[in-house]
Amino acid sequence: MTTTAWPLLAEAHDALLNAVKGVGDDQWQLPTPCDQWTVTQVLQHAAGDQIGFAAALTGGDGPDENPFAPSGTAIADPISYTAAATGAAAEAWAGVAADAEAVPVPVPPNSLDAVTGVGACALDAAVHAWDIAKATGQDQPLSEEAATAILIAAKQIVEPLRAWGAYAPALEPQDGDDAVAALLRYLGRDPEWTA
Repeated sequence: MTTTAWPLLAEAHDALLNAVKGVGDDQWQLPTPCDQWTVTQVLQHAAGDQIGFAAALTGGDGPDENPFAPSGTAIADPISYTAAATGAAAEAWAGVAADAEAVPVPVPPNSLDAVTGVGACALDAAVHAWDIAKATGQDQPLSEEAATAILIAAKQIVEPLRAWGAYAPALEPQDGDDAVAALLRYLGRDPEWTA
């Protein structure tokens, strides 16, 4: 059996889990950079997407609810909920060879090479880690190196998803943007967002 280490995915998953750990009990209903979604809804979406990636790779069950219509219902144990979703995705990706030319993914075009596919999975976890952290007053959780690598994957998958409303239009780059700001602007997020 293949056991592939994916450091970028591990970093993105850690960022998401750490952001969730930093949410106060009274912060789950706060607004986020994801228009119309609360912190709870962003987490439901992010966890659902990680389960979706795992299901695409393994043929297992997908998320319990539509990640693009999160209920906002309180999550009893957000840390365990997040760890289960990211753990499922990490385990599924560990079974994918790094040089695989085509792996199934739950986003168009529904098949990507392994490096781009894992980048797409990392993108989802990382950007929603940022959303949650930003909404709850935490430090931004992404490293420059991760943002640079994720932007490469983003440029291969995001444009078709914009038409479906999954991403807002890209924002113009600004002088002085670091790699994290460049990634966020490409994904239609304002690095200086406030509620």
